[in-house]
Amino acid sequence: MTGSDDLKRRVIAEAKDAGFAQARVCHPGAVPLVPERLAAFLEQGRHGQMDWMERRETWRGDPTALWPEARSVIMLAEPYTPDHDPLEDLKHTERGVVSVYARGRDYHDIVKKRLKRVARWLVTEAGCEVKVFVDTAPVPEKALGEAAGLGWQGKHTNLVSRDLGNWFFLGAIFTTADLPPDLPEGDHCGTCRRCLDICPTDAFPAPYQLDARLCISYLTIEHDGPVDEALRPKLGNRIYGCDDCLAACPWNKFAETARDVRYATKGDLDAPPLAELAQLDDASFRAKFSGSPIKRSGRNRFVRNVLYAIGNSNDPGLRAIAAKLTADADPTVADAARWAVDQLPEA
Repeated sequence: MTGSDDLKRRVIAEAKDAGFAQARVCHPGAVPLVPERLAAFLEQGRHGQMDWMERRETWRGDPTALWPEARSVIMLAEPYTPDHDPLEDLKHTERGVVSVYARGRDYHDIVKKRLKRVARWLVTEAGCEVKVFVDTAPVPEKALGEAAGLGWQGKHTNLVSRDLGNWFFLGAIFTTADLPPDLPEGDHCGTCRRCLDICPTDAFPAPYQLDARLCISYLTIEHDGPVDEALRPKLGNRIYGCDDCLAACPWNKFAETARDVRYATKGDLDAPPLAELAQLDDASFRAKFSGSPIKRSGRNRFVRNVLYAIGNSNDPGLRAIAAKLTADADPTVADAARWAVDQLPEA
């Protein structure tokens, strides 16, 4: 065993000791198809309002440009598998559905702390330089995860693992240490298209392609302003994100249970009543979602989503709740409230 082989073995052991379920290695330049695919995605306008993707296109498309000195990328997976089928939550239309990943503590904070622990260990052992990333920098994590052998990008464009299903977060450690790369994972989707067929808005123009402008996760989290009226009924009671394509994947039968209890659903985010959420002002919104990724969306965007869900609830008892917000100071909230009132019968 060479010195680099031994270092790789030990850093993977350290990663698992830190709480990660899987750790694999690839070269920063192991994703040659990403620049072309990203350019096509942006040229077609499928990124919607996510202008930051254009501003950092070079880095996002080519990890070697992000940090030219890096010789290896350690890709790490951390499960957040739910303890129930989130599709069942969609049946309770008087309550909101929050994406599983956002029901507990903010994963950015939890994963980054673990990444820093592993990175510090690597610096001490190898005297190298490191940079850590978790979904907050222009890094093509899913493509790097595939190149490192953590899984493959499924037809829904998310990473799928034969060992973890598709309920897991990704973290990346870029390092100047030269570590032996792992083999990339092959595609194991076969003829299955459950993730494509279940999408309420037909956000997949073709297998392995996503039009974010139609994706409910994008519409409820990233999109600012009113949502197209034709799409509002398709949001159902999803008020932050959407898990339908993830939940439909048959590889989830191998999903590993979430290891960190902080990912578990907070009681008030397990199918929260729409009537309560609609009455949040800015201060109460920030207090309620302190330490949650939901806080980043802001009160106005979140209440807009709640009002769309109220309009889709078919519950006349919620009509008065929506009516109170038709004069909201935020024009998008007021528009959503008027739309909700129009959808509901009088009590």
